[in-house]
This record gives sequence, structure tokens and C-alpha cells, in this order.
Amino acid sequence: MFEIFVKVYEYFIFFYATSLILSYIVLAIFSFIAINRYKSYNTDIDDEELINSDLAPGISVIAPAYNEEKTIIVNVKSLLTLNYPKFEVIIVNDGSKDKTLDLLTEEFELVEAPFAYVEKIKTKPYKRTFKSTNPKYDILTVIDKENGGTKADAFNAGLNASVFPYYLNTDVDCILARNTLTKMIKPILSDKKRVIAVGATLRMSNNCDIEDGVITRVRPPKALIPRFQELEYIRSYLLGKMGWELINSVPNVSGGLGMFDKEIAIKAGGYGADSHAEDMDMMTRMAAHMMNNRLDYKIGYIPLSCCWTEGPPNLQILNRQRTRWASGLFQMFTDHRKILFNPNYKRLGLITFPYIFIFEFLAPIIEAFGILFSIFLLFYGYVNWNFAPLILLYSYTFAIMISSVVIIWDQMTFKYYNTTREVISLFLTAFIEPILYHPLIMFFSLKGYFSFITSRELAWGTMTRQGFEKEDDKKGGGNKGNNSGGDNTKRKSIFDRLKNKKDSNEIEPIKT
Repeated sequence: MFEIFVKVYEYFIFFYATSLILSYIVLAIFSFIAINRYKSYNTDIDDEELINSDLAPGISVIAPAYNEEKTIIVNVKSLLTLNYPKFEVIIVNDGSKDKTLDLLTEEFELVEAPFAYVEKIKTKPYKRTFKSTNPKYDILTVIDKENGGTKADAFNAGLNASVFPYYLNTDVDCILARNTLTKMIKPILSDKKRVIAVGATLRMSNNCDIEDGVITRVRPPKALIPRFQELEYIRSYLLGKMGWELINSVPNVSGGLGMFDKEIAIKAGGYGADSHAEDMDMMTRMAAHMMNNRLDYKIGYIPLSCCWTEGPPNLQILNRQRTRWASGLFQMFTDHRKILFNPNYKRLGLITFPYIFIFEFLAPIIEAFGILFSIFLLFYGYVNWNFAPLILLYSYTFAIMISSVVIIWDQMTFKYYNTTREVISLFLTAFIEPILYHPLIMFFSLKGYFSFITSRELAWGTMTRQGFEKEDDKKGGGNKGNNSGGDNTKRKSIFDRLKNKKDSNEIEPIKT
């Protein structure tokens, strides 16, 4: 009986691993096609023409803040320097207990001001609104509210305060490229379908040069844990999400950087107030709303790096982050369980959700069981020593190959790193990631699942920031962080494109 169980287990692992490997290969092919297609249509709309157009749709940039005193000023300055003709910046102070609000008030000359705050989405109580007395900060609005326990609740408050038809969600530990809004609005303007969300690639800001809230030199992180995350992010965005984009099945648009259609977001009920996976929760809500109402839609992704975020510098903070993410993933499948394997939700229910459930949600459980079972087999002498080392070597080699291909692809296409040494450092990281980093992520994921099952409270904003060094404290130069992706060719006047959008009421502000 035991021998039968072992044999069934071996076949299960074989088919599971083979399916995972094949999915990576398919996503890599899809990603290659999607990136090349993006480079083609990205030239349809010229940046300067968009920036100078009075028909450009307005965008509200929303960034929640909870105990962010170390980075809040630099990051708000970064948001204020975005190059776009019509936008506002909304900072939501979610009941910070440190000097976050005091620093904002002092630096940006804020005073309490009357504001027509309409609660379209229910949140924890709104307190007051601050505006600057300095005209150069007139696009800045600071909302002060009671702490809601999740970033999702703070985002909802920002949605309530926003005035434009599109909004960009980001974090106050993020540094955005100046052309972020122009790059991310293009898929919305270019596609014939209604684009309800657009995402872009994120990278680690650790070790980058930052001056007045602008990335002036991109480098991979020196510290090992953030460098693991740099590699993980490049692989996830360029290979994963760009691959999903080709078949319009993007599973989520990052909470660190995502542009959304505000009307659809509100009709979908906004962010789940208690959600710890607000990015995937929001995307699922919006996609489900469109399908429930039989409306055609598109979720876009662009391969450009538009956002740099501060990664966890040590194991303690990485533990907090990944435990919360895993708990949020469990919560998301619990809240939206009716979608899984449901043909009524088409690609979302039959492709995207099953893939994430099988290869992301279940993966840590299967891996942990596999490790324990392998130890048991080793102890009782059931290990096939002729094939076991070959299987391990094959898995390890494939993991390195995938990471290496993505690094080469990224550097050949966008060339964010200036030196060969920086690229080689990421290559070397790929060799030790499966051994050191991946087991930690597996453990933190299981810990997050356990936290959710046992109903342990997980608060957002627990990541301790290191802050950013000043430019003159570092060496280096250049301006790779503002890589435009090379879209100088004009093919069709943006005025015609924007006029068509306006005539169809797709860029009019939502009336409340």
C-alpha cells in the first residue's frame, strides 16, 4: 500500500513540475510577443504631443501613508515632479502615529482647508483636508483620516477625494519616473476596448541615486535580500505579467503602481476595506464587474520600469511583508471563491484563477510536504539515487535558465544598468536564489496562511524604512531611470485620438 502511495506521489510531482515548467515556457513566448508588440504600438502617440494637449485625460495620483516619516518628503516631491499636463496628488494620512503629517505640513506649507469630501465608498472616518498656501503645490491634497488597518481602506478614501476619471495608485516609499503618467495612459488611449487598468514594471530603489525625488542612476541593490527581490520583480513583471497581458488575463496590477478607470473601480465597490491583497482584490472586483454586466474590457501592462520601491533590507522585515502578502492571497481566494473554475467568468475563472491557485497558492504547501516526505523516504531508504540527483539538478538548472534569460532580455531591451558588473551581480544572484531565498519565501507563505486561518491580525505599514541617501553621498550619474522606451515616431495625431475618447464620454470626469 505504501509503495502505491509513493508511486502516485512521484507521478503527481512529475506532472505538477512539468506543467509548471511548460507554463513558464509559454509565458516567456507570450511575453516576447507582447513586448515586441508594445514597442510597435508605443510609437503611435508621441510624449510631447500628449503633454502639450489640452485634451489629455486628468489623472489622480493616490498614495496612502502610515508612519512614513523617513521617506514621505522625498516621495511626495517625486510625485509632484511628474511630467503630465493635468493631474493631482492625493496623500492619505491613515492615522499615522509618527511625524508624517507634521513633516508634510511644514515642508509643503499646508493648512486645513474646506473640501467637498463625498464618501462614495465607505471608509474609516474622514477627519480633515489640508491644502498648501504655496501656489507651486496647488496640485497637492492631503487627506487625514482614522486608521483603517489596511492600505485598501486608505486607497478608498483617496478615491473619494479624487476628481479625475483615472487614478494612479502608488506607495509613498515609491519613486516614480517623471514620464510615468504619459507612459501608462497610452494603452488606455490606444486600445479600442475599454482599458480598465494598466500596470508597469517595479524595481528596487535600494542603492539607486535619488535627487529631489527623481531617480538619476539605476543600480541593482548591494544588499542580498533586496537584490533577490530585484531579480524576482524583473522575472515576475517582464516574463509573468507581460505574458498574461498578451491573452488579456493579467491577474493583478501592483498596489505599488497601477492606473485604473475610476468609474469602473467605484462601480465594482472600490477596494475591499479589510483586504491585505488589495491589488489583486481590486483587479478581480473590476474584471468580475465587467463580466457580470457583459462588458468588453482590457487589462494592459507595459514593460517599462516606471517605479522604484524600497525593498525589505533584512529578514525580519521581509518576513512581515511576505507573511502579509500570503495571508492576503488566502483571503482573496476565500472572498472570491465563486470565481475559481467558474465558466461564467471566462478566462478569469478558467485560466487566471486556477493558475494562481495551483501554481502560486498551493505551491508552498506542495513544496513543504515534498521536503518532509523526501526526508521520510530518505530515512527509510526509498530514495532512488539514480534519478533523484538528476531531478534536483534539472529543476535547479531550469530556475537559473529562466532568471538568466529574463536578465539578458531586460538588459538588451531597456538597458537600465550602466555597467557589465551590475548585470553580472544579478546573474550570480540567480545561482543562489533557489537555495537561499526561495525556501524563505516558502516558509513565510506558510506562516501567512497559518496567520489567516488562525485569524491573527495583520496591520499594514509595519515595514521599517531606511530612507534615501542624498545624491552627493554617492558616486555615479546618468539618467537611466527616466528611460522613455524610445517612442519618437508619430503615426497618428493624438488630438484625433483624444477627441474620439472625449466624444464617447470615456474621459469626462465622473459627476457625483
